[in-house]
Amino acid sequence: MAVYTEVPDEELEAFLANYDIGGLLSYKGIAEGVENSNYMLHTGTGVYFLTLYEKRVAANDLPFFLGLMNHLAGNGINCPTPIRNLKGEMLGELAGRPAAIIGFLEGVHVRRPQPRHCVEVGRALAQMHLAGADFGLTRPNTLNVDGWGPLFDSCRSGIDGYMPGLAQELDRELAALLRDWPRDLPSGVIHADLFPDNVFFIGDRLSGLIDFYFACNDAFAYDLAICLNAWCFEIDGSFNITKARGLLQAYTQVRPMNPEEIAALPLLARGSAMRFLLTRLYDWINHTPGAFVQPKNPKEYLTRLRFHRSVTSPAGYGLDT
Repeated sequence: MAVYTEVPDEELEAFLANYDIGGLLSYKGIAEGVENSNYMLHTGTGVYFLTLYEKRVAANDLPFFLGLMNHLAGNGINCPTPIRNLKGEMLGELAGRPAAIIGFLEGVHVRRPQPRHCVEVGRALAQMHLAGADFGLTRPNTLNVDGWGPLFDSCRSGIDGYMPGLAQELDRELAALLRDWPRDLPSGVIHADLFPDNVFFIGDRLSGLIDFYFACNDAFAYDLAICLNAWCFEIDGSFNITKARGLLQAYTQVRPMNPEEIAALPLLARGSAMRFLLTRLYDWINHTPGAFVQPKNPKEYLTRLRFHRSVTSPAGYGLDT
């Protein structure tokens, strides 16, 4: 369970006294999320999430994350809304950690996405990109192409122990990505982590987007490439072009892409696969036995990276140029 910081009852009650959400009826730790400690609260006015932000989340990024959720919710995007305390603040402190109370969002994530779910995701991602256009804060993407080299170097010595020869392959791949990476595509606020467990559905209807703690400013098409990796591969590692076509067509119906964005998709998808491969490798190599959260196997993103390297045009994703 992803609870790293235990909250004493009396501290929680004192914290809630700063909010107009009713008295505490019950609370419990929940497994959602791997970066922070999360609790579900039942109070006199309803159900809420309490998040305590742990050390891997920079405190100076929290105004961006919370402000973005508040902005998107105010612009028609179904996402969790931070609850302001009696002083009008969205962020407080509890058990020695920055903490926020977030509104409850109905829905569940799908474990085996179908093409219809991918259509919903493509549409919602485009709507989010448009809704964030006038958000006043910015945050650089610290896990962009310029950050992959240092991340690779930080775990290079353990990579061949995980898989012989992999470090050399990734060295070549990183050099190609740095050389060819597009730097002038349309950009704005992106989610940067829109995996199936961060999208809620009620039946086949998308009910909300959650977990904005990797959100940042970067190319919109890169966010779309992350979704290609997250939503369009099957358990056996095969690429489902029907899912990709539905996701991309639904996106472009809401936010049309220019020819440069479309042409860059194969390279952006390679880069997206590299980003998640490297973070998984880092977590795998540096995993502490007995830790709360088990690291995810990097191999599935190595398979995806190799697939994207074989794609020569956007037609490989079902999208005409």
